[in-house]
Amino acid sequence: MSEGATLYAFNCGWFQCRPGYFVEGDEGDYLRGPVPSYLISHPKGRVLFDTGMGVRYRRELANALPANKFGLQWFEGMDIASRLKAIEVDPASIDWIVNSHLHIDHCGGNALLPNASVIIQRREWDAAQAAPEPGLYEALDYDTGQPVKLIDGEHDLFGDGTVRIVPTWGHTHGHQSVIVRLAKGEVLLAGDCCYTERNLDVMVLPRATADTEQGLLTLERLAKARAGGTHILFGHDGKQWARITENIPFE
Repeated sequence: MSEGATLYAFNCGWFQCRPGYFVEGDEGDYLRGPVPSYLISHPKGRVLFDTGMGVRYRRELANALPANKFGLQWFEGMDIASRLKAIEVDPASIDWIVNSHLHIDHCGGNALLPNASVIIQRREWDAAQAAPEPGLYEALDYDTGQPVKLIDGEHDLFGDGTVRIVPTWGHTHGHQSVIVRLAKGEVLLAGDCCYTERNLDVMVLPRATADTEQGLLTLERLAKARAGGTHILFGHDGKQWARITENIPFE
């Protein structure tokens, strides 16, 4: 590994929905957004930020969701283990999983990374445990037997400022994001605290927001970071993803 951190972006599936699901009040035809995962390679270890969906969302192209249907899906080769192998990274070599939160499309690949420890905000873990019914939180995705490190607030993973976990409450009560310091500047991996760049441009939250007050505060922090030069990779932004090249270091 080279000095400092290297970032790779992968798409592990698709999220289809009406525009109003991403940006409250928007209208129009169905959108297809990516379900991203990010590999951070650091001299002290390998980290994955989010891991996609579980096997139950796998589909064949012949029975893919129609373009006008809400839902999640992935196809052969889009699971996180396959994405890692495509760049010659052994899934067993991943040291840490940082889940932005524990909804089904962000931790469904955790079980494919057998030697990793999971880092999650304590309040997010508690929210998942207390969830009244399956649908958003399902234990078969997030409670997979790996060691779990519960944190409270900010956490500098390697102690050198290159991979910083930061709370970004709102979408869920314990949502977290990661700021990666690369040679060309900082990149913030937003997860679902901000689904798309349009959310930030118009300062409008998604419909699926557990805490509106905290969500707006998070958007304000993201807007300030963007104004200061931080590059933000949004949670499910199809327009942004079309400009991202997968399987090579992010620049």
